[in-house]
Amino acid sequence: MLEEIRIGSLGVIDSSTLELGPGLTVITGETGAGKTMIVTALGLLLGGRADSGAVRSGARTARVEGVVRVGDLAAFAAAVEEAGGEVEDDRVVLARNVSSEGRSRAFVGGAAVPVSSLAELAEPLVAVHGQSDQHRLLQQRAQRDALDRFGGAKTAKLVATYGDLFRRLEATERELEEVVATARERAREADLLRFGLGEIEAVSPEPGEDSSLAAEETRLGFADTLRTAAEQAREALSSDQDNPDALATTSAARTLLDGVREHDSEAGELADRLAEITYLLSDVAADVASYASRVDTDPARLSTVSERRAALTALTRKYGDTIDEVLAWSEQSARRLLDLDNTDERIEQLRAAQQQLRTELADAADALSTARSTSARKLAQQVSAELTLLAMPHAQLTISVVQHEVPAAEAGSATARGPLKVGQRWVRFAPSGIDEVEFLLAANTGSDPRPLNKGASGGELSRVMLALEVALAGTSPVPTFVFDEVDAGVGGAAAVEVGRRLAQLAKNAQVLVVTHLPQVAAYADRHVVVEKSHDGTVTSSGLTVLDPAARERELSRMLAGLADSDTALAHARELLDVAQPARALG
Repeated sequence: MLEEIRIGSLGVIDSSTLELGPGLTVITGETGAGKTMIVTALGLLLGGRADSGAVRSGARTARVEGVVRVGDLAAFAAAVEEAGGEVEDDRVVLARNVSSEGRSRAFVGGAAVPVSSLAELAEPLVAVHGQSDQHRLLQQRAQRDALDRFGGAKTAKLVATYGDLFRRLEATERELEEVVATARERAREADLLRFGLGEIEAVSPEPGEDSSLAAEETRLGFADTLRTAAEQAREALSSDQDNPDALATTSAARTLLDGVREHDSEAGELADRLAEITYLLSDVAADVASYASRVDTDPARLSTVSERRAALTALTRKYGDTIDEVLAWSEQSARRLLDLDNTDERIEQLRAAQQQLRTELADAADALSTARSTSARKLAQQVSAELTLLAMPHAQLTISVVQHEVPAAEAGSATARGPLKVGQRWVRFAPSGIDEVEFLLAANTGSDPRPLNKGASGGELSRVMLALEVALAGTSPVPTFVFDEVDAGVGGAAAVEVGRRLAQLAKNAQVLVVTHLPQVAAYADRHVVVEKSHDGTVTSSGLTVLDPAARERELSRMLAGLADSDTALAHARELLDVAQPARALG
């Protein structure tokens, strides 16, 4: 919900703040006071086209800010944060600056964003209906969505079922196209995989075999060197000759220190440590001797290892850096080959699934189309009845629900994503169904129904939009509606009905109305007047929320042009009393 609009240096408005609330808010004022600037300001907040001519004379920049209470608009809050803005205390500030040179800047939650991003963010928040600004329900997509919402839970279920089947069919046909188109490539790939798997199977490598064979080959190639080094090491540790060795030297040192143990305990500790070293040297000497005896030169084994390593290297050049990677490639390729070898079977499975999904989708599309046609008749009747009460007694709204048929000869050769056979007809289909929905208006008796933006004048179109919004009340996702001069060309009892319907709409949404009719203003929950003042050179306007007494005077002025006329005041009080039961906020 919009809580506040701040306007600075826009048109005749110098600096004003409009506080908004739930229910119906009307804006009135004398001609030229600047009522339309409120709608202009909202248009800027919604990302509308900026006009440097709207900047107040003498000012460098016009600025408009809007405070939006997020409430349960989770998607809006997420979009704000994605754009870099912040949600503070469950509120977001939207802002737009327009310079006198024509430059424009937009801000969302304190972050500068492109104007297009502001428009995209703000579009779901406000629906504006004015003499030159009719947006949302003029789009065929919005008309179809509105009709579906009017259909209630039953239609919503049909839409969901159709959408799920459509997505599944689209995925199936996409895969089918890919498999069929790549059948030759898949056959070539299968041959390459078979060849590679055959090479690996012929060698039959073991995990880690390349590393172990490399170590063995190195050991066999340097067998003489290794054995010589081991024998010399054993001699150094424990010699069979009279040559001094480590074991004898250590034993002598231990004996010397052990002989003086009783004179100093520290000497005894050192002797004990040397005893440990003696045992260790003895063990190491035995191990080195054993190692030297095992190192033999085996040319036959060396040749076998070298040949095996060559075979493994041939595999690692093609299928992986190591034998472990080669084996992983083999497992993955075996699975892929199994899939490729089942190409024909997969094609048959996909074609069967495609046919089944198309049959189910046709049934779902037919059911959805029938539900839409039923809803279209009901909605058209309700809106036409509303138009009669809104001083358009001869206007008739019709809602066209049609399908684009395809000749059977053309449809018979259709491939994936071609036309859909519904009953005995071939029709084009889309993610939204097989229907094209369009709202048509015959404004006068005998006239042909035409699209809304071509079949009505500006004032008539505003009333058509009001009638639509009232009929769709409770189903619309838009939290705020703005009507500019929706009552143009009406008066008397029709004006009272316009006010009553605006109040009815305000029970489900926030409604802001610029009006010149007291019959409409009487139904407001909040009445704001635009007042014009003069300082001799510059005209400025301000916004004032009226208390009950001031409201009676404003209605009196609107009725008779005299704010303090006793007769007009009495009539104003009568209007307020009549409207009281219908007001959104009671």
